[in-house]
Amino acid sequence: MTDAVPFELTILGLAALLSALQLIALSVTANLNVSQTWLAGPRDKPYDMPAVVGRMMRAQTNMFEALAMFAPAALVVALTGASSGFTAACAGAFLVARVVYVPLYALGIPYLRSLVWMVGFIATILMLLAALL
Repeated sequence: MTDAVPFELTILGLAALLSALQLIALSVTANLNVSQTWLAGPRDKPYDMPAVVGRMMRAQTNMFEALAMFAPAALVVALTGASSGFTAACAGAFLVARVVYVPLYALGIPYLRSLVWMVGFIATILMLLAALL
């Protein structure tokens, strides 16, 4: 007999997969837009990246930062047994926000990108508060 995996942990796994997909997208974008000699080399000297590559790099860094906050939130919810419809909705909102955030950032769309980021951030904070209060 096994217990069901809390939805928040499933979302955490999906978020990790999304991060991997972002890394693949970044790699493809870089390979299409940056000198192959520089990419294959030791990268000792800075390279003037095309805007889209820089945006993809920053979106990937941002995903790692978001995961660093979301992962503990999902684990706290799961380990304390605080999983609820509310925390599941927060986890879902986080993932949807992260999916939407990437193309907004890659396309250089301001304001809306920041709003979408905030949705994911607030969802993470609300998950933690629901588990700890």
